[in-house]
Amino acid sequence: MRRAALALLLAAAALATGCARTTGPGYYWQSFTGHADLMWRTRPVADWLGDPATPAPLRQRLELARRQRAFAVSELGLPDNASYTRYADLQRPAAVYNVVAAPPLSLDLKTWCFPVAGCVGYRGYYREADAQAFAGGLGEGLEVAVYPVPAYSTLGWMNWAGGDPLLNTFIHYPEGELARLVFHELAHQVAYAKDDTAFNESFATAVERLGVQRWLARASTPAARAEYVAFDQRRNAFRQLTRAVRERLHALYTDPALDDDTKRARKQGVMDDFRREYAALKAFWGGFSAYDGWVARANNALLGAQGAYDRFVPAFEALFEREGKDFARFYDAVRALADLPQADRHAALQALAPTTR
Repeated sequence: MRRAALALLLAAAALATGCARTTGPGYYWQSFTGHADLMWRTRPVADWLGDPATPAPLRQRLELARRQRAFAVSELGLPDNASYTRYADLQRPAAVYNVVAAPPLSLDLKTWCFPVAGCVGYRGYYREADAQAFAGGLGEGLEVAVYPVPAYSTLGWMNWAGGDPLLNTFIHYPEGELARLVFHELAHQVAYAKDDTAFNESFATAVERLGVQRWLARASTPAARAEYVAFDQRRNAFRQLTRAVRERLHALYTDPALDDDTKRARKQGVMDDFRREYAALKAFWGGFSAYDGWVARANNALLGAQGAYDRFVPAFEALFEREGKDFARFYDAVRALADLPQADRHAALQALAPTTR
């Protein structure tokens, strides 16, 4: 039994952090110890709430998260299990740090293959220094980025051990953003298509968007709704801008009439335009600067990673409408798509809502 539990923990850690089949034992060890440490730090939310030493702000957020977790089950049909019923303070700002990479003239991410989850376009580390070291060793032939991840899903594999926990890395998010994250990560336990990051992340993003609309309408306060609207308007404007940049770059990179030198020169122009357009958007926002760091580091890897999260979102939203806005029917339809070969799956999504790629 202990050996089986260890095997499951290793598999879950590999799933969460990108343990490639060709990776050496050192990477497996950091995956195992990182995830084990995360799980070791967790305590049931009820224990935190019953502890007089728990700070009042944290107590309020845990109570909010508990209501959102119950809402996810009762109103969104998301899994009712151990996930997000425990909390841990990791004493760091991110759960893991992801490394992404792409060629200089492509938005297609380099992939690593996991023992459980298949191949995805990132590789994760529990220590930022390890992520930066790996990124630095990928070579000059790739554009590389490292970014913090506040939470990850083990797809339900770790519910036997307490499930995916609430973490200090996101518990103090604004109310709507906290709901989005919890709904997103739980959605990964509903349906998962191996080797298809765009499908998986777009589905979870669609669920978070649909879910937070329902949460704000039925269970929130006017102040929280106003806060969310202001934040979401800026986020949508930024996504529209970066989506347009991805479309320009994709058209440039795939133009058969251009040689690579011309593509590189024009690529610089696209990126210069992007940063000018962002500066104008920031001025319109009155100086809101949350995206400054992302824009400063933007490259094919970051743009490609961002694209995976929203490529098929309109298609999933259209599917939700087609299924009568019924979450159970919607999830059944998504699971049926996940069972298809990837080409057929993407064709079905394209038919629901065409995308440029």
